[in-house]
Parts: sequence; C-alpha cells; structure tokens
Amino acid sequence: MPADLEQATERTSLLYQVANDRRVSHIQQQEEEARSLLSDHVSKAEHALADTPVGERLPYNDYTTIDWLHDLVKDSFRSRSIHNQKGLRYKFWSLWDSAQGWVAVAIIGVLTACVAFLVDVTEATVSDWKLGYCSGHPFSNKDVCCTNRHPLGIKADVGENCEAWHAWSDNYWGQFGIYVGFALLFGIISSGITMTTKSTLPAAAPGHGDKNHNYQIAPEQGAVGKSMYLAAGSGIPEIKTILSGFVIPHFLDFKVLFVKAVGAVFAVATGMCLGKEGPFVHISTCVGYLVGKHFPKYSENGRKMRELLSAACSSGLSVAFGAPIGGVLFSYEEISTYFPRKVLWRAFLCSLFAAMVLRALNPTGTGKLVLFETNYGTSYAPVHYLVFVLLGIAGGLFGGVFCKANFLWSKHFRKYNIIKNHPVFEVFLVVLATGLLQYPNPLTREPGDVIIKNLLVDCQGQSAKDSWVCEMEGKDDRRPIVGWLAYGTVVKLVLTIITFGCKVPSGIIIPALDAGAFFGRLVGQLIPSISPGIFAMVGAAAFLAGVSRMTISLCVIMFELTGELEYIVPHMIAILVAKWVADALEKEGVYDLAQTVLGHPFLDLDHSTALVQTANDLVEALIPPQQTMDEITVNVPKDGLVSRKVLEQKLDQLRARGLMDAGLVLVQESLLQGYLAEGELDFGLSSLGNVYDSDCAVRLLGNADEGEFDMTMFVDRTPLTIYDKAPMEYAVEMFGKLGLRHLCVVQEGTGALRGVIIKKRLVMYLEGLKEGGKHE
Repeated sequence: MPADLEQATERTSLLYQVANDRRVSHIQQQEEEARSLLSDHVSKAEHALADTPVGERLPYNDYTTIDWLHDLVKDSFRSRSIHNQKGLRYKFWSLWDSAQGWVAVAIIGVLTACVAFLVDVTEATVSDWKLGYCSGHPFSNKDVCCTNRHPLGIKADVGENCEAWHAWSDNYWGQFGIYVGFALLFGIISSGITMTTKSTLPAAAPGHGDKNHNYQIAPEQGAVGKSMYLAAGSGIPEIKTILSGFVIPHFLDFKVLFVKAVGAVFAVATGMCLGKEGPFVHISTCVGYLVGKHFPKYSENGRKMRELLSAACSSGLSVAFGAPIGGVLFSYEEISTYFPRKVLWRAFLCSLFAAMVLRALNPTGTGKLVLFETNYGTSYAPVHYLVFVLLGIAGGLFGGVFCKANFLWSKHFRKYNIIKNHPVFEVFLVVLATGLLQYPNPLTREPGDVIIKNLLVDCQGQSAKDSWVCEMEGKDDRRPIVGWLAYGTVVKLVLTIITFGCKVPSGIIIPALDAGAFFGRLVGQLIPSISPGIFAMVGAAAFLAGVSRMTISLCVIMFELTGELEYIVPHMIAILVAKWVADALEKEGVYDLAQTVLGHPFLDLDHSTALVQTANDLVEALIPPQQTMDEITVNVPKDGLVSRKVLEQKLDQLRARGLMDAGLVLVQESLLQGYLAEGELDFGLSSLGNVYDSDCAVRLLGNADEGEFDMTMFVDRTPLTIYDKAPMEYAVEMFGKLGLRHLCVVQEGTGALRGVIIKKRLVMYLEGLKEGGKHE
C-alpha cells in the first residue's frame, strides 16, 4: 500500500490486491509443484517421516549403503498405520500384511524350483552332446535316450548298452577332438552371453576424495568407477555385499537372471571345473527380488527387502542339492548378515516349497530328492577316525593352497591387458586346457555331479555292475586306478584355481567336492575291509570345508546329499579339522577373498573386530582430513537459511569425490545439528530447485515460512554420534550391528563436531589393517 493512505484511490488498492493475489498464487503454485515432485520420488511410508527428526529418504542410489535404522523406523510407521486401525476392513488388511512374507517366500520357492528344473534338464542334454547324440530324439540326454526316463516320470535305471545313443566317432582321437570342439563352442557361448551384462559402477573405494584434491573436473564425471559382469561367477560375494546393506545396481534384474540361467547351462556343459550350485543361489535371489517388487512392504524398504532376499537364498541351495535344511543353514551361516528368527522360519518355508516342487518336477527322473544316494552297508571302526582326521588335514591344505593361489592368479594373471580386456579369450584358454587335461582320464570326462556320483559308488551294491571304477578296483593290479585318482586330484586342483573367477556363471562347490572325492577314494585304496566310497564322501566334505569354511550347513548338506545319517560324525571330524588347517594357512575363505578381488565394500563384523583388537586405535583415526571436513561442513546461521550457491558448490565437491554415500553435516557454533545425505541434497537442488529462483536461500533448519525453498524434510536431525577418544571397537560394533550409513564424531568434553565417518571409510581402514598398514 502507498505511504499516504489518503491519496490512495480505490483503483490503487485493487492493483495492490491483484499483485498480492498473484504473489500468493505463484507461491501456491511453487509449493504445489514441489509437493508433486516429492510425491513422485518419495514413497508414502517415507513421506510419513517428513515431520519427524528422522527425516525422509529417497530410494537408495547405486552402490550406496542403506540406512538400517531409518528403514526400521519407517516400517514401524507403516505397521502402526495398518495394525492400529479399527474396523473389519483394517482387520483383513492387517492379516494380509502379516501373511505377505509367508506368501512371498512360498512363491519364490515355487518359481526357483521351476527355473532350476529347466536349467537341470537343459544342462544334462547340452553336456551330453560332447560325447554323442540320441538318434531318435536329438534333444534328449543319454539317460532319457537309453531308458526313456523322462524328467516328469520314473523309469528303469540307465544301462551302458544303448542302441539309440551314438558316439560322434568310433575313433578315440576323433572323439577327443569333437569333445574339445564342443567344449570350446559352449564356453564361447556362455562367456559371450555373460558379456551382455557388463555394467559400470560408481567409485566404491572409500576415501577417494580425500586423496584426490583436484576438484576442477566436471561434476558429472565424478570419480572413475569400475566395470563388472553381473552374471559372471557364482554371485555369492555380491549377494553377501547386498545383504550387508549395500546397493549393487541391476544385479538382481530379470535380464541377469535369464543370462545367469542360460550361461550356467553352457558353462557347466563345457566340463570346466565349475558348478551351477553357486549360480542357483544368485538365481533364487533374483527371483526373490522380482517377487518382492510386487509387495510394497518390501519394495519400499531396503531392510525388509533384505529379509526377503535372505530367505530366498535358501531355496537356491535347496534346489541345487536337494537339501532344504542345508539351504536354510547355508543362508544363515555363509550368506546373510542380518538373520532374525522370523527370517529363519520364512527361509524354512521357502526352502520347503522349492524342494517339494522340484521333487514333483523330477528333473533327474529318479523320483527322489537325494542326488547321490548311497547305502554302504558297513560302518566304520574307531581306528578310522585317524583317516578322517587325515582327510580333514588334506582338505584344509587343499583349501588354503587354493584360496592363496586363486587370489594370486586373479590379482596378477587377470591384470594382463589381453586377459583383462578380452574375457572371452581367457575362457577359451581355460576350456582348451580343461578339455586337453580332463578327457584322457575316464573319471574326469563327465560333468562334475556325475563325477561325484561315480566316485561315491559302493562296489558291493547293485550299482557296481555298470561302474568303471568298480571294474578297475576289482582287478588284481590296482595301480591304474590309483594313477587315475591321483591324476584327477591334481588336475582338479590346478584347473579349479585357474577357472574360478572366469567371466562365466560358475560355482566352486562341485569342483571342491570332486577334488575331495578323488583324494578320498585314493586314500580308500589303501584301507581294506571298508568301502572306499565312504572316504570319497568324507573327503569331498573336507575339501569343500577347506575352500569355503562352511561347517554346520555343510555337514547337513552332505547327509541330505547322500542320505547317510550314519556318517555324520566322520563328516564333523573332517570338516572341523579342514577348517582349522585352512584358517591357519589363510584366514579368509574363497568368497571373502573374491570380495577383496572384486573390490566390493563389505563389512564382516567378526573379522573386523579381530583386526581392530590388534590395532589399538581410537575412533579419531577415522576422521577425514581437514580439507574434506571443510568441504562437507555447512555452518548454518541462526535463521536456518543457507545460500543455494554454497550448497551447489558443496554438491559439486561431493560429486567429485564419487562415493555417493557421503553427505553434509550441519553445524551451528561448532555443534552438530543434522546430516543431509548427498542423494537428498542432489534431488533437492536439481529437481525441487527448478521450482524456485536460482538465487533464493534454502532452509535447512527450523520451520519454513510460506514460499521458502524448504529442504528440512530431508535433514536427519538425530544422527548418531561417538566421542573421538572412544575405542575403535565401538565404531565397528555400531556400524556392524546397527547398520549405520554414517557416524558423527564429536570432541570429548566440548561436544564440538570433529568429523563424520561413512561406512566405506571404515571398510577401507580395515582393508589397510588387513594388508599390514594403517589407513592414513
């Protein structure tokens, strides 16, 4: 209004009113656009946290850490909004909410079994093409061709004399050449299709920005990331990383599931020293993720999704070995970081449904879930405990040597440009070496699971009549079979070392079992009055224990695999001894070492605690350098408003660091007031900021006035803190057990902010301790 109200006309008053209405309308439009953007990117469950000190969160960025505590609070808000309501409709909705987890895991188990059935049947057919073909049904494997034993039905046992099955050549060298040729073709197909899942990930190395102070690069470039093939390997190291709280983009997508299944068929068919059991765990986790996306309870909550994925993992091993209980224990012992009791029950149901459906589909045609059923009919004497201990020692030595050798092979050989830039060529070389070394030995010519079945055979039983192993052991001169068994043991060790880590879907379980079965059967040749198959069975468990360091789950898997409850004690002896010996040689198992080679940020609480106990450091050792702290600290004035240009400059510096897990700490007079993560800061400035003027101030603290650029809903006003003089064990326990994304360090006595630690920085510090030096 004019200063002189008496000179103001009615028209003047109307003009000011119109201008004010336009300003109000513009403000309302801005706020409406901002609310629309928020509703598009933030779930309803997250939006419920906007007015709480916890603050809202956007969906997690690629390769960042989830906030376990935040997701716990978010699920509590969601649960109360359902279960605290009254009325019949809400009663039914509450029952459905409680049953969703059970329904989801049942669906996961059924779908995983269906995928496993297709992979098993296809792999058996493709693998047999290396040896010959069925004249009447070219798409049938040898078992189906010779016995008409279809997967969905049960027929007679297969025999050696089969007129419908034809070898490619009657000449040994012709068969040899065709075998190697098909193996090379299958290897190229498997590796080629795996190449289609190449993905470039953001920088994962903690502290990158602390070492690289050159922030003149374009913000969108960020730090250099790394490439990975999502369908390569077993997938277990990556799944462990995901279940520990990190986000690996697209790793569980349908495309990866499809490529993993098809690639595993051709990879196993090559005859390389690998198995499809590890890929089955990855496949089951993909199924779990795809099913979970259809349940908002899980799709909108990273913590809840990981509960579902932990249960899904159990079905993978359940269908791989026909071991439903072993699958549950495997998920608990080897895979999962967070495994509460309700997850155990749901994993049990998931594994049960997978086993039930797979048995009904009957991919092996036997009508049984047990893959390597044995019935030795003899027991062991106390003196044989010494032999089981010997097998455990050998298994530990095998595991320790394998882990060290494979780590060195991956670290050095795969760094050569010709191998690093041409993964298909590496697969070609490995398949060629495998074919040339394995075909001459009748025992290593078959696929891995068939090798185990042949080596576990009891020569006193019905299956002995068609067994080449029993025929050789029945001769007076046993030197040939001893030579083939020793040759098989050495070849399996060497080939498994150079195979694990190739860019094809592959697992380590079957090759380790093969090597142990070879060595156990070899030892059994020296011990009379007891079946050598018993030592092959125990040796297989010992060698796998040495490689993977599994204990309880492996023992259960072995008796589910063979149906031999009588030999639980020998298995326990051999497995424990193997683990002790392997730990003495190399502290970490094959999956932990694979995580180190792949560079995934994984926090193993047990190993981490052991490391920091020897270091005797304080939490202040993790405080970032002063330059980093200057860049990530925002001094917020008393009015709670910060210049937008200041925030944009700090966002550019965060992008240059390339970690995507970092954020800004908000302080007033050196006292911590809140934490604003990089993802929310980026969204606020890049998306919400388009609604407001480029030179407007941004409210970070306090109550927003009408029309202000408000980002207070993204600020975590309850960040956890720790004193700088606290023992390092405190920080490790807090990150490991609470699942923190960040931890603020304050000065003892004054409470002033000294630093902020993100999970990746702690992981890098621990890696430095592991390598013998401390992270500066």
